[in-house]
Amino acid sequence: MSHLESNPENPVRHDWSDEQIQAIHDLPFPELLFQAQLVHRRYHDPQKVQLCTLLSIKTGGCPEDCSYCPQSAYYDSGVPSQDLLDIEQVLAAARQARDHGSTRFCMGAAWREVRQGAEFERVLEMVRQVRELGMEVCCTLGMLNSDQAKRLAEAGLTAYNHNLDTGPDYYDQIITTRTYEDRLRTLEVVREAGVSVCCGGILGMGETVRDRIALLRVLSHMNPQPESVPINALVRVKGTPLGDRSPVDPIEIVRIIATARIVLPKSRVRLSAGRTEMSVETQALCFVAGANSIFSGEKLLTTPNPDLYHDRALLDKLGLSPLEGS
Repeated sequence: MSHLESNPENPVRHDWSDEQIQAIHDLPFPELLFQAQLVHRRYHDPQKVQLCTLLSIKTGGCPEDCSYCPQSAYYDSGVPSQDLLDIEQVLAAARQARDHGSTRFCMGAAWREVRQGAEFERVLEMVRQVRELGMEVCCTLGMLNSDQAKRLAEAGLTAYNHNLDTGPDYYDQIITTRTYEDRLRTLEVVREAGVSVCCGGILGMGETVRDRIALLRVLSHMNPQPESVPINALVRVKGTPLGDRSPVDPIEIVRIIATARIVLPKSRVRLSAGRTEMSVETQALCFVAGANSIFSGEKLLTTPNPDLYHDRALLDKLGLSPLEGS
């Protein structure tokens, strides 16, 4: 623990090595959670959890071959394609989410990259109008160029989600239609445009612990570090190459969240996909480990997710409360 003891206030660091992160990850479980709690309480209110809602605004037919994704055109997963939604449909969903306690509304489109034209103009108007509801607005639309990122920023976008998914060495085992460097370039233009970064990964795709550690190292070296870090457990979907994977061990999920909390002290660590297969006890441990945000709503794009009423009951049981909007 010398690397923590020498920094008792745990300032944000951008020089973590894989070995240092691994040493934290491998601590005895009670000690790991204790250290994560110390960091969590220094930078966050441990009784507050941000509720976010994610809506698929354009579904299916994606030209990427991400092995986990039922929206890929490469796989027969039974997910029907759906054109870009109308603005009023999106606003209705955003109002409902806001009225149930969500402070961030996220919109996802199954695109490889954003293209100029009428659909992008519609997304920009969605961003403006959702922002007028008093919510934070996040988009995940695929790869962006600098001009597109600036236009999203001008429309009022709060955050842009672009996950790295796993460590750089394992990435090409999951996706072949784009590179890790492609992802990093989009994150750079998002940051340059003044939009906050939402970037995380997926557990349970066949990666090693070293791959998970490498992902956290890449995220920790970003300056500034991502404001939001979603940690997903693989949702196994029939028809995708990863549809028959075994569920990730709950303790492994908690370990990664606790490790992320320590090396990414100011980031909001979001417990994301896969919660329908997690027990109340597993989710409670994730909150103890430093998770302080969840996606709430019946679906995460196309996969099942606990609904808002279920999540409010969960928070009530644990004595936690939703973070209120700023």
